[in-house]
Amino acid sequence: MFTPMKIAIIGAGAAGCFAAANIPYSTGTEVAIFEKTGKALQKVKVSGGGRCNVTHHCFDIPELLERYPRGKQLLRKSLYRFGPQQTIDWFEQRGVMLKAEEDGRMFPVTDDSQTIIDCIWQEMMAQNVKVYYHKSVSSITPPSAENNRKFILTFSDTSVIAADKVLITTGGFPKADQYNWLATLGHNIETPVPSLFTFNMPGNPITELMGVSVPDATVKIAGTKISQSGPLLITHWGMSGPAILKTSAFAARELADRNYNFTALINWLPGTDDNDLKEQINYLRRDQGKNFVMQKNPFALPKRLWEFIATRAGVTDQTRWGDLPAGVQNKLTEALLRDQYAVAGKTTFKEEFVTCGGISIADIDAQTMESRKIPGLYFAGEIMAVDGITGGYNFQHAWSSGFTAAQALSGKQQ
Repeated sequence: MFTPMKIAIIGAGAAGCFAAANIPYSTGTEVAIFEKTGKALQKVKVSGGGRCNVTHHCFDIPELLERYPRGKQLLRKSLYRFGPQQTIDWFEQRGVMLKAEEDGRMFPVTDDSQTIIDCIWQEMMAQNVKVYYHKSVSSITPPSAENNRKFILTFSDTSVIAADKVLITTGGFPKADQYNWLATLGHNIETPVPSLFTFNMPGNPITELMGVSVPDATVKIAGTKISQSGPLLITHWGMSGPAILKTSAFAARELADRNYNFTALINWLPGTDDNDLKEQINYLRRDQGKNFVMQKNPFALPKRLWEFIATRAGVTDQTRWGDLPAGVQNKLTEALLRDQYAVAGKTTFKEEFVTCGGISIADIDAQTMESRKIPGLYFAGEIMAVDGITGGYNFQHAWSSGFTAAQALSGKQQ
């Protein structure tokens, strides 16, 4: 008598649900998702302010790989197999059209994350996937002769199930001990630390400019070579925006080691160096010398930010470009190109929490997402030590790894 293969997926997030949606029911498999909370696809729901930043409009894989601070060795395989173009095609084939915004982020044309959730969910239901809520796994026992060559999953409510294969898609955990149930299976865990967080600058006068944003700034961590550019937003607690979030991702371990006490250097004029700025100021001295510095903002910075920077450099309301003292000019140059801000702490958005760390990718076969330690055990998504910057890259990893795992679980690739 034919017995369907039972696949247990642990975690009803993006990677788990997408994997389930791509395991054809016709293969004779029974797929069940076990979710510790009472809802599925919650990160998808809140992503992009409720619009869902599905992926990024970057189809050059080598370039795409540079958007991931960690995990490139695994991503080289999964992104070539199922990258942004395949993601776009998958959703469009199911009636969901995606659009690219100026910065390359891609959203459903409906601007509603529920569109993405419904699409994945409908595909899951078409494959007869079962979903069980409030089921938190406390331990996994690998197959052995004693348990009839099945995985034995024990849940915190003391219930137990058996499965032929298991896919772990729980997302990242903020604390190392939360990986213990996987470490006991022999997997190496890269210590988790936060990624994608904003910089806190308590008591710094710049916080009075909250709401001011610049379209392009370069952020550097003092004492390192880590530097990223992009839009920057001043907040009531410090600084945020893509430039800050990208920097936090690439500097995640460095900043954790510093206990989030460091100096951020801001170049408000990316692409401009000291010589360029000196030439611009010399021009202003010569051709705009009678104009007041405060009133003549030649660098297209927001008015409030320009006044803040100029005041810190020693410029007064009566200072004219033609009379700008050399000492004040030097301070102005430093403030525009290497503005220093002491950072003391971070703010992480819990709904979109991203972890640097997790299951070492050395323990995972990038062709199949199968564990090299336990045959029949697979991983997808952020549970692995892979993470990207903001902009749709972490979801793309979820789709890519979920699809790759699904193909292997349904016997379509080895």
